[in-house]
Amino acid sequence: MSVTTVPIQPIKKGSLAKLWIALTVVLLAAAALAYAGTQSAVETGASNEQFLAMNGGKDGVITTESGLQYKVIKPGEGKSPTVTDTALVKYEGTLRDGTVFDANEQTPMPVGGVVPGFSEALQLMQKGGEYRIWIPSELAYGEASPGPELPANSLLIFDVSLLDFISAEQMQQLQQQMQQQGAPGPGGPAGPPPGQ
Repeated sequence: MSVTTVPIQPIKKGSLAKLWIALTVVLLAAAALAYAGTQSAVETGASNEQFLAMNGGKDGVITTESGLQYKVIKPGEGKSPTVTDTALVKYEGTLRDGTVFDANEQTPMPVGGVVPGFSEALQLMQKGGEYRIWIPSELAYGEASPGPELPANSLLIFDVSLLDFISAEQMQQLQQQMQQQGAPGPGGPAGPPPGQ
């Protein structure tokens, strides 16, 4: 036996298994980060069509015949508004990059007087419901740009809560009552709803 020889210590029982488990965890974490990075690239860098194709495959997202996509966050109860009704809604509108372009805590809007995708979504909801909707540009403003905050061909994303709605007849009665009392009608001093 030589004086310079260093004996190799035996590996403790279970250490090799722990090493493989740690390596597996690191590889899974790396794969998850790569997947998240790819998803982010698709969401921000892809065309609207590619984004909607990817988004339509997510859990709970429903795509209508027109191309509107929605996800029920909280179901409502009762009937849905019709195109002639006036809805009282809370909403926040964003672009794909997360830029908020419009928001309102409580505003009345004619269901048939907003962009087609927003109108379609309102007619799917019930009172008390909360939806996230993705409106393709052709169901929103298309090539037109209503203002600097919304570029042409923008895909619009809304978080919408349907607080209440009333029929056209009820709205007309309310307007007559307010005119008799000298008050401005519903929606008078507030800003215009989406699509106006």
